[in-house]
Amino acid sequence: MKRTILYAMTAVALLAFATGCGKDFLTKAPVLSQSTELTMASYDGLNKATAGAYYYISSTGWYGSDWVIESEMRSGNGVKSNYKNSNRSTQGYTWNYTKDNTNTTMWAYCYYTVAMANNVIDNLEGKETSSVTTQDLNNLKAECLFLRAFAHFETVLLFGQPYTSQPESLGIPYVYHTDPAGKPERETVKTVYENAVADLLEAEKIIDPAYVRSGIADPLAAVNIYTIQALLSRIYLYMGEWQKSADYATKVINSGKFKMWTAEEYPTVWTADKGSGEVIFEMYGKRTNGTYGSWEDISYMTSPVGYGDPQVAPSLMAMYAEGDVRLKTFRTDEAGESGCWWTSKYAGKGDNAAPDCNNVVILRLSEMYLNRAEALVHGATVPGASAISDMNTITSNRGAAAYTSVGNLDIQNERRKELAWEGHYFFDMARWGKSLTRSADEYALCTMNLDVEFPSYKWALPIPKRERDLNENLKQNPGYGE
Repeated sequence: MKRTILYAMTAVALLAFATGCGKDFLTKAPVLSQSTELTMASYDGLNKATAGAYYYISSTGWYGSDWVIESEMRSGNGVKSNYKNSNRSTQGYTWNYTKDNTNTTMWAYCYYTVAMANNVIDNLEGKETSSVTTQDLNNLKAECLFLRAFAHFETVLLFGQPYTSQPESLGIPYVYHTDPAGKPERETVKTVYENAVADLLEAEKIIDPAYVRSGIADPLAAVNIYTIQALLSRIYLYMGEWQKSADYATKVINSGKFKMWTAEEYPTVWTADKGSGEVIFEMYGKRTNGTYGSWEDISYMTSPVGYGDPQVAPSLMAMYAEGDVRLKTFRTDEAGESGCWWTSKYAGKGDNAAPDCNNVVILRLSEMYLNRAEALVHGATVPGASAISDMNTITSNRGAAAYTSVGNLDIQNERRKELAWEGHYFFDMARWGKSLTRSADEYALCTMNLDVEFPSYKWALPIPKRERDLNENLKQNPGYGE
C-alpha cells in the first residue's frame, strides 16, 4: 500500500536540503532559489537532489555521533566513569527512555531522508533527453531506493522489536510518497523489512553495475551495486533468511572490489580521509559539511581529550587475546593515569583544526564474512565456503588464533570483537534474543536498568511525543503509557 506522511518541514526548506547541503559532498553547490518544479525538471537538478538526500546520514543525530555511541552504550560495550563525565551519553547507558524523552532526532532524520529520496523518485518519469538516458535516471532512482530502504530499516531497528522474535509487532510507517496531509499508521516490523528488501531488489535490478557517483569527495560515501547487495545481506541476516544473506554476502566478497585490511593496516585505516580496502559504504566526515557536529562530533565525543563520556568497557577489551591487533583500536589518556579506555576508530582525520572530524564505516567486507559465517552455521550453503574459513579470514588478518570449529557463540563473540564501536552489537543482541547483563562494579554509574532481560518492551524505543501530537494514528509502543 502506498503511504504518505506528515512533516513539519516546508517544501522550500526540503528543497534547500536536497539540492544544497554539504559543499564538500558536491563539487559545486547549486543555486538554492529554484522552485521544486524547476529543480526536478532536469537531470542536473535531479542529480543534485539525489546527492542532497545523503545529507542527514552525516548528522550528529545519525552516523555523525549518536547512532554508534548510543548503540555501544546500550549494548554493554560502552561504560561511563567520573574521569570524564559531562552528563553526555547517559540515556543509552541507563536505558532511560520515555515517551517524552526518546530518540526524536533519528525519527525525524529518517523521514527527512525518505522525503528527499521520494521527491526524486516521483519526478524521474519522462526526463530522458538526447544526453540523458533511461539508465542515467535509473541510477538516480537506485540511489534513492537504497536511501529510502536504509532510513526505514535503521529506524525500525530503534522503534520496533526484532524481526526474529516479534515480526508482527508494530514498526514504523513505510512512506512511498511525502504528503503534508498524510497521517499514516504504523506498519508491522515484518512489513517494513519486506518493503525495504523490495526497494533494494529493485535498486539492484536497475542500477548500472559500473555506476559510481561522480563529483564527490568520497565515492564510497554514495551508493553503488555493492552497497545495495551488502545491505541486503545485512537485512536478510536480521530476518533469519540465512541462504539469502549468505548469497548476497558472497556477491560482495566475490566481486573482487574490496580487500581485507591486514594486521598491519587495521589500526591505521580508521582515520583516513577516504575509505579503501574493506570499506563498502561510509559516512564521509568533513569539518565543512553542513552537518558537521563540532564539539558533538563522534571524534570529540570519543576522545580522551574531548568530552570522553563514552568509554570502552573493560569486559569488552578482555575478550581480545594478547597480540590481537584490534586491541590497538583502543587508547587511554596521554598520561595513562585514568585507567579508562576509549575507541580510537574515531581519533580524527587531521582536518586542519580541533575539534576534528571522522569518517564512519557503515558497511565493510569483514561484516560480509561474518554474515556468511553465521548463515552457514544456520544451514546456508555456498560452494567453496565454510564458516570456519570465513571466520579465519578475519582472524588471520588480526593476529588472532585460528578457529578449528565454529558455533553460534563463536560467531557472536567474533562479531562483537570485530565490529566493536561501529554500532552493531546492540542490534545483534536484539535479533539473537540476548539479554543484557552488566556488572555493578564495572557499571558503577549506571543508576537504573543495569540488566535488561530479553524479551522486554525496552528493546523498542517509545515513539516520540512530537510525532504522536502531529499524527494521532501513531500508536505508542507497549510499556510507555499513552
